[in-house]
Amino acid sequence: MKYTFLLVLSLIFHISFAQTAKDTLPKMLLLDEALQAELTDALDNMYNFQFATAEQEFLKLRKRYPEHPLPYFIMGLSNWWKMMPNTDIEDFDKPFERHMDSAINKAEKMYRANPKNIEASFFLAAAHGFKGRLHSDRSQWLKAASAGRNALKNLRRGKEVNDLSPEFMFGDGLFNYYSVWIPENYPFLSPIVATFPKGNKELGLKQLDEVARKAFYTRVMANYFLMFIYNGEGKTHLVLPIAKKMYENYPENPYFHRIYAISTFFMGNHADAEKLAQDILTKIEKKQFGYEAISGRFAGYILGQIYSAKEPDTAKKYFEKVIYFAESIEAYDSGYYHSALEWIYLYHKNKNELEKARPYLEKLAKYAEKKNDKRKNAKKDLKTLKKEIKKQKRIEKM
Repeated sequence: MKYTFLLVLSLIFHISFAQTAKDTLPKMLLLDEALQAELTDALDNMYNFQFATAEQEFLKLRKRYPEHPLPYFIMGLSNWWKMMPNTDIEDFDKPFERHMDSAINKAEKMYRANPKNIEASFFLAAAHGFKGRLHSDRSQWLKAASAGRNALKNLRRGKEVNDLSPEFMFGDGLFNYYSVWIPENYPFLSPIVATFPKGNKELGLKQLDEVARKAFYTRVMANYFLMFIYNGEGKTHLVLPIAKKMYENYPENPYFHRIYAISTFFMGNHADAEKLAQDILTKIEKKQFGYEAISGRFAGYILGQIYSAKEPDTAKKYFEKVIYFAESIEAYDSGYYHSALEWIYLYHKNKNELEKARPYLEKLAKYAEKKNDKRKNAKKDLKTLKKEIKKQKRIEKM
């Protein structure tokens, strides 16, 4: 469902801002280069999870432009990033919605004053789109549908404008990619996508790459989506340079930190991956904001794999962390969780510690995926293990 709203948001950007006559554009705060220079440090602080410092500047912006949607939208975006380490946590839902609703209210006033003000349409589309994404993540389908309908109201008309701004190309790139990707991966959504203009995945990626290099407000989001897309396509070699750049720019951002760590590991640079993973665990121990169970599960897996051959006892400690972190957030469907269970089961079994091995195999038999036969095999192995335990106990009594 979240991909539906991603497509709606990108479609709105695609039509609203690629098809408005350039001579009708009022002066836009969104494209004010002097303001962008002022906001650079504040946005960098936001992306670096220094939210208190960033939001002080956003509040100053709101005092200067109390009737403009920009400061309210950025405050909403700040709360969206607070959700990013673990989107299942709902602590920031209300402030996020409150700020997005304020952005919508301000944008609606701008639009009523001038229906040709595409900046107003930009914020209406973006705020409703982000709200729809949150509601769909929360399985609040009626609210999600309402947000989608409100977003669709902002479709604009007119003739094409080329090179208006990299900011507006962001939605165009998302649309071009996801309008093709969604029906390929979610055929049941094909009837919805069929009503939209035809997209182009390759063009979409090129556009997102340009936004990632040239835009101001949407630059980091474009990099985020490029990593998301390349990771989904299994192109870790393309994820790594983006993750490295994002981590170097924002080293306290736990999302970028863990993506850089795992992509570094899978590309075979175990020395750097080990340092990155250890740093994640250290920040979790210090209770640094944003560093929590998902990042810990990634870090534990990396370290467990690195030590599995050279120091099995140390590896076991890290795989135990994977299990602890996964179970703390009930992530029983996690592949890292299953791998950790299997590794520790075999660790104890190879040492003939069958009773210690049993609980890990039981969990694997309960939670492992069915589609790759891992659960079926675990259940079969569990029956065998139980027989071996009984046999072992009989021998011990003799």
